[in-house]
This record gives sequence, C-alpha cells and structure tokens, in this order.
Amino acid sequence: MRLRTPVERPADRSSARWAVDALVAVVAAASAIPILFHDNARPPAVAIPVIVLLVAPLVVRRIYPIPVFAWLLGASVVSALWNERVIPGLALMIALYTVASMQPRKQALLAASVLELVVILEAIRVSGRDFWYDAIFLSGLVGAALAVGLYAATRRAYLAELQDRAARLERERDQQGALAAAAERARITREMHDVLAHHLTVIVALSDGAIAATATSPERGIEAMRTVSATGRRALSDTRRLLGVLRDSSRDDEHDSLQPVPDLAELDVLLERVRAAGLPTSLEVQGAVPEVPAGVQLTVYRLVQEALTNTLKHGGAQAHASVRLRYSPGELQVDVVDDGAGVSAPDPVGVGGGLTGMQERVHAYGGAITAGPGRSSGWRVSARLRLDEADLS
Repeated sequence: MRLRTPVERPADRSSARWAVDALVAVVAAASAIPILFHDNARPPAVAIPVIVLLVAPLVVRRIYPIPVFAWLLGASVVSALWNERVIPGLALMIALYTVASMQPRKQALLAASVLELVVILEAIRVSGRDFWYDAIFLSGLVGAALAVGLYAATRRAYLAELQDRAARLERERDQQGALAAAAERARITREMHDVLAHHLTVIVALSDGAIAATATSPERGIEAMRTVSATGRRALSDTRRLLGVLRDSSRDDEHDSLQPVPDLAELDVLLERVRAAGLPTSLEVQGAVPEVPAGVQLTVYRLVQEALTNTLKHGGAQAHASVRLRYSPGELQVDVVDDGAGVSAPDPVGVGGGLTGMQERVHAYGGAITAGPGRSSGWRVSARLRLDEADLS
C-alpha cells in the first residue's frame, strides 16, 4: 500500500538525520512526563514506559509520516481513556507537522481534521460544559502545527524548483556554448578549403617552374624547390592547427566555400565599411611587418571584424574605435579598443558565440584572447598570436 511506502529510504539517511529524529522523540517523551505528576499526583508505574512506547515511532516519522501519525493518534486515544494524563501532546503536534511538510496537502488537511475532532471530543469528555477554553487552546496548537508544516513543504518545493531551474539554465548555457563552437568549427571547415587551396596552388606553380628552370638554370630550380618546401610546411602547419579545432564535419556551402579568404590587406576595406556605417575607426601598425601565415591573417581579420561589429551594436552613437597591430619577433599583438557604452549596454559585449569563435581561432595558433571593459570607458579586445612555423597542434 502507498501509506506503507517509505518517503525516505532508511539506507540513504545520514547518521545526523537519525540523531535529530531520536532527539525529537526524547524531547517529546520528556515533555509528557511532568503532566503525570501534576498536583502531586502519583501516576501508575507503567505510565512512563507507556509514554516511551507511544513516542518511540517518532524516530521514523520522516520515513513513514502517516503510519506514525496514525499510531500516535490511535494509541493516544486509548491511553487517554485509560489515564487522561498519559497523552503525548507534543508528539502528536510533531507527527502532524511531519505529515503536513512531507505529504500531499489533501492528506495533511485530512490528518489535521481528524486530530481536531479528537481534540474537541477529548476536551468535552474532560471539561464538560467548559470545554471551550481547552478546545480553543488545543485547536490553536493543531492549526499552528499544520501551518508550519505546510510552510515547510512550500519552501522545500520552492527551493527544489529554484535548483531545477538553475540546473536547466546551466544545461542551456552549455548547449548554447556547444552550438556556438559547432557553428564556428563549420565556418573554419569552409575556410580551410581556401587556405589549403592557396598553398597547394603555390606549390603546383612553383613545382612547374622548378621543372622548367632545372634544365637551363639549376640554381633557380633549387631555390624554387626550397620555396615549395617552405610552403608545404606552412600548409601542413595550418592544416594541423585547424584540424585541432574541429571535432565533427559538416557540408560546405558551395557559395561560401568559393569566397576568397580575407587577409590583412583587406583590413582597410573592412575599416572603410565600418566608417561608412557610422563608427570612426583608426588603424595603427607598429613594428616591422613579417611574412604572416594566411591562417593567422584570416584569424586577425575575423577578430577585428567581430570586435568592431560588437562596437557598432553596443557602443552607441558617439563611439570611436581604434585597431592596433603590434609586431614583435614571432608574435603579433592585436588590440581593438572603443570608448562606447559597451560596459553599460543591456546586452554586454563579448558575451555569446562571437567570443567563443574568436577563442577557438586564436587558440588554434597557440595564442590567447581577453575581452573586457577598458581602463576608463568602453570595451577592449586583445589577442596574442604566434607567427612562427612551429607545430602547435
């Protein structure tokens, strides 16, 4: 039967819960003993053992709430008919509270109604015509036990709902991050075609030239083959970097896959489009410009594009932006800074799939990226990328 089904599994209960329930039973028994000696009366010798027997089931009250309440109510009625002083009142209130806090509301109201009826009948039997005083007092105790129990049940359900909602939000956040990463990987897959096509085209052209030049000028043929070797190593390095990011494949869109790969030479065109959209933007290049791999150029282009797009969305009408490329041996530092309202914008800059995609791209080249508020105002995106040809995978 459902009433005999444990609400909590005894094997799963901690020793602390057992100790608390045992202490509650001891307190309930102790509260009933002084009534036995009221007005210097001498109770029967078995009165105290009977009280102990009555309240002992409180130890398992949170395992079997309704059976414990039914036992206490029935046994208390029998003991009151035998001796009106042998009534564990506090134990009855605790049992009712447990039912109200752990069982459905209908069962809690039914238990409270039955206890209220027993309380009124007992008050009439003991006090006669003056039963009103005792009935009102005892009814107040019954109502208080029921109300506290219902409040505890409501609070427990509310906390459980909050925990469930937090878990759902966390799962949704992880799913959104995974979707953003998957979308970026798909875009990298399309762009990898262009990177490899560029390198392989150069290799084929140099190889044909080396074959033609070997017969008449061996030195030129050797130099061409050295260039072929360097280009092949660069293509292999770019491929390993990109494949280290990808986890699953997706179909390439024919139109997108045939688009030219943006590089650093396209930054001026990008900035002109941004300025035409209403965002004054400056470009500063520091240091000697080395030969930058095509994959790194694409990553820098996408990084600047994403950062300026966020500024257009969140910076406000009076915002200004600056792009700085700082070259050092084997490294490129990219900073995109604006003085707009990115910090106070309703949808903060740097949150969502854009930053996730940039992190994937920069990490593929052994670099790091940070995004956050500027020193005085606005928003700052900084990235560091390696330019050497070492295998970073």
